[in-house]
Amino acid sequence: MIGRLTGVIAEKSPPQVLVDVNGVGYELDVPMSTFYHLPGLGERATLLTHFVVREDAQQLFGFLTHDERSTFRLLVKISGVGPRTALAILSGLSVAELAAAVGRQESGRLVKVPGIGRKTAERLLLELKGKLGPDLGAPSAAAPASDAQADIVQALLALGYNEREAATAVKALPADVAVSDGIKLALRALNR
Repeated sequence: MIGRLTGVIAEKSPPQVLVDVNGVGYELDVPMSTFYHLPGLGERATLLTHFVVREDAQQLFGFLTHDERSTFRLLVKISGVGPRTALAILSGLSVAELAAAVGRQESGRLVKVPGIGRKTAERLLLELKGKLGPDLGAPSAAAPASDAQADIVQALLALGYNEREAATAVKALPADVAVSDGIKLALRALNR
């Protein structure tokens, strides 16, 4: 599974970007919230990814923040919401706006997203209730500051911890910690 890509932005054509990673070009579909914050052509970027394999296609989706990716993953688990619909939701609403709409049970806000009808909006509100925390989308929950911290987060996710637990554990680590030491320290903190 591809969890993260770091490379040069080779092409940008909404909602797709082409990221050149050491000579291999990866096409990713990204929400508009990510697209607008990407660096220009020829500049380096790191995107968290979600890989979807279906009988008729393989798709790679990219996100700038852990919150966007985890929200996308929550959305695609809902019956009747596929990757394209989840991408449309994240393009029409920020993670914080979606969390606020779910918290206030505002179906009218969701219906404004293209492709979301009244029934789908109500299903989303029901399924997401209690799953999107109030701190989701806050700047402090953004991607880790360094590559080492990002690697530590990925290791914790691979060990079965959720994104919030991993982010909290990494936040408590020293900024210059090595990956192996950081994983050990984070595991100790999580097992308390």
